[in-house]
Amino acid sequence: MTEVRETIEIGCPRREVWVALADFGTIAQWASNVDHSCLTTTAGEGLGVTRRVQVGRNALLERVVEWAPGEALAYALEGLPPVVRSVTSRWLLVDAGAATKVTLTSTIDTGPRPPQKAIARVVGRTMRKASRQMLDGLKAHVEDQR
Repeated sequence: MTEVRETIEIGCPRREVWVALADFGTIAQWASNVDHSCLTTTAGEGLGVTRRVQVGRNALLERVVEWAPGEALAYALEGLPPVVRSVTSRWLLVDAGAATKVTLTSTIDTGPRPPQKAIARVVGRTMRKASRQMLDGLKAHVEDQR
């Protein structure tokens, strides 16, 4: 497995950052790399909630697999090419004085063989860039809401 981790500090309390993350269907409002997003489940929050995201020509489903209000949110990506066994993205929020440290970790599983690990590294580079865009967008969105 390959793990990609990016961190940013947002100049707002954790609860304000959580409000944006917890509004799971609206990621397209603040993530510049997401063209469209919407919920595909009737429940708006919690385990099992699923959203559809459009990134360019690619459509993915993201299903919540961890929901700890104000602390952590993780989701599994579905609809990836078969060469990618699984990808999970996890947002972690930690108090940093009056600010919030936000870490986005993506775990990529393409298999144990060397060619599969090479694919994981390529996917990891793409995920790192996407993570940075999402973190920057979240920071701008939350800080602009103040």
